[in-house]
Amino acid sequence: MVVEVFKTNVQKEADKNNIITIIQNQFPHYKVNFDLEDCDKILRVEGRGLKPKSIIDYVNCLGYICVALE
Repeated sequence: MVVEVFKTNVQKEADKNNIITIIQNQFPHYKVNFDLEDCDKILRVEGRGLKPKSIIDYVNCLGYICVALE
């Protein structure tokens, strides 16, 4: 199981829910959640064969910033 953590600029609960739905529709075996309370608006994705670039590309295409945290 791989866990990736991303910094985003997502602010609103509705945006968070929309992004989670889109990622889970595209990657149904991934577990996805946000921590909007964190200053980095953390997106956490867990799954097998996880490709961070795919997650970043999806979130960027929706108009948000998404950067992998090291």
